[in-house]
Amino acid sequence: MYTRRGDTGETGLYGSKRVRKNSPRVEAYGNIDELNSCIGLASSDSRHKSIEEELKWVQGRLFVAGADLATETGGRGKASSVPRISEQDTKVLERYIDDMQRRLPKLNNFILPGGSELSAKLHLARSVCRRAERSVVSLSNGEKVNPELIPFLNRLSTYLFNAAREANRLEGRNDEVWRSD
Repeated sequence: MYTRRGDTGETGLYGSKRVRKNSPRVEAYGNIDELNSCIGLASSDSRHKSIEEELKWVQGRLFVAGADLATETGGRGKASSVPRISEQDTKVLERYIDDMQRRLPKLNNFILPGGSELSAKLHLARSVCRRAERSVVSLSNGEKVNPELIPFLNRLSTYLFNAAREANRLEGRNDEVWRSD
């Protein structure tokens, strides 16, 4: 399907407002979309039900985050009914992180991203998450955004880091400690 409405370099936000495709808002929700794809790639490789279920939940919340960003805050009409990321979403991530931390060995050094294939994909998702977080912070410098988005993305990157370590643990792989030779 194609509409040709974006052929001039503009896209529509949810509602009627049109913006340039390189606007900070479109950049932010584009980074969220890329992150969701990275998580989908990692999830497709998971043989670990607990990680896979958590990643599916995260993907659903990332659709909410994308809609949240594609809709200006304080909108009326249809825009007022758009679901938003909430403090509760961040608390769910914190619970996932706390559960994993109880199972993981204490970390005293930086580790290299990698290990198992699933772990490497989760580390990639973590770095994309950090970029998405930076783009939302940049957007928030000039436009109003849902204030719950930044803590959610910050916690999500922590979750992805721990999920990468958990994937290595479940697959019998050690995290590789970085040495500054």
